[in-house]
Amino acid sequence: MAEQVVPSRMNLALYKAKIISAKKGHELLKKKCDALKTKFRIVMVALLENKKFMGDEAQEALLLIAKAQYAAGEFHQNVKDAVKRATIRLEISSENIAGVMLPEVNIREVDDSDSSMSQIGLARGGQSIQRCRDKFKDLLMLLVKIASYQTSFVSLDQVIKVTNRRVNALEYVVIPRFTATMNYIDMELDEMSKEDFFRLKKVLDNKRKIIEKQNQETAKRQLEVEDMNWQERESYDMLAEEQPDEDVFF
Repeated sequence: MAEQVVPSRMNLALYKAKIISAKKGHELLKKKCDALKTKFRIVMVALLENKKFMGDEAQEALLLIAKAQYAAGEFHQNVKDAVKRATIRLEISSENIAGVMLPEVNIREVDDSDSSMSQIGLARGGQSIQRCRDKFKDLLMLLVKIASYQTSFVSLDQVIKVTNRRVNALEYVVIPRFTATMNYIDMELDEMSKEDFFRLKKVLDNKRKIIEKQNQETAKRQLEVEDMNWQERESYDMLAEEQPDEDVFF
């Protein structure tokens, strides 16, 4: 339904500019949505692939810790006493995808060559403990990667939904409404132009009729004057014939 606006050339130009801006915005949002969907598919595939490996990695890590406990006994307390600082740090960065900042979590390992963790398992089960440690490190990296992909997945899903709503609103609501309003203004201006033309034509016809009437009256008066002059001349000629000439002597 067209908005009820005052039909004028200025409003017509205004709505034409609005339609152009809305179409440009729709085109940009469409491109943004396409770029986000491409990245969304990449993240989704990577997330699914990593989640498939997560179960196997976790199961293998639990088996290795069971083997390590069987070989070296309970070493949990020794690990707690030996840990002074974290050897794995998380670094958070961001990736800009069509104006959307996606968080990226990266793992940075700290050198722990001087750590007392290296002394654990020297008595027995050292190799089993080392394999268990390496497997849990791989599992931790996989979990961090999955967390990063999951965060990007959720963020992209929300942004894509909002962008799609904006694209649909521009395509099916805003642009058709502006177009209907512009057509309404154009139609009203066309009707006003026809009315002005008809009014001007009527005014010209009335003027023409008035001028014709005045010309007819002027011609009629001229005929009356000419008739009166002819009658006066005839009367004068008749009087001139009846009067005798006094200068004539018999």
